[in-house]
Amino acid sequence: MEHKGTKRLETPRLILRAWRESDAGEAFANWMNDPEVTKYLTWTPHGDVAITRALLKAREECKRPECYHWAAVLREGDVLIGDIEVRAVDEYQAVGAVAYCMGRAWWGRGLMTEALTEVLRYCFEEVGFYRINGVHAAENIGSSRVMEKCGLLYEGTRRKAYRLLLTDRRVDIVERGILREDYFARRKGSDQTAEPVSSADTRRN
Repeated sequence: MEHKGTKRLETPRLILRAWRESDAGEAFANWMNDPEVTKYLTWTPHGDVAITRALLKAREECKRPECYHWAAVLREGDVLIGDIEVRAVDEYQAVGAVAYCMGRAWWGRGLMTEALTEVLRYCFEEVGFYRINGVHAAENIGSSRVMEKCGLLYEGTRRKAYRLLLTDRRVDIVERGILREDYFARRKGSDQTAEPVSSADTRRN
């Protein structure tokens, strides 16, 4: 592996960049204090922007090359809408785990699928990960669809494996994963099904 850290990444609609402490107010307002966003996550709504600020300060200061934690910014309007990270990095195994969340106002637009697609490209093509894991509450249909669309295959369900912090209720946890060979097979298949560009098209500016 060749760790490169939180490199700036771009997609058609998003910019994925390193966090800044100054992002705290927007992140707090857009999702970090929203109980609906954190419903199935491992943390509760922040309640105070000072908590958000302390978290983002730590993220901003993480300059290690094996630190992968992006702020997701909508190109249109330069709006901060979510975050995505690769954590639990195991250097010897070349394995990491993806995690993400996004403000409710931007759900259902395919934006997190777009972000995760780019992060996976970076992980496999530039950094050299062999495997990326993903987990989500079985009831979290939105997260399930994102992982499915990005090629993370279902590998099992751990029954009542997590107790939700907000409600104290236990939920099943779904485990997924994508291997390097899975990623490149999908990439090859996508390239082969793409429509060829006509000679007329190649002449257009």
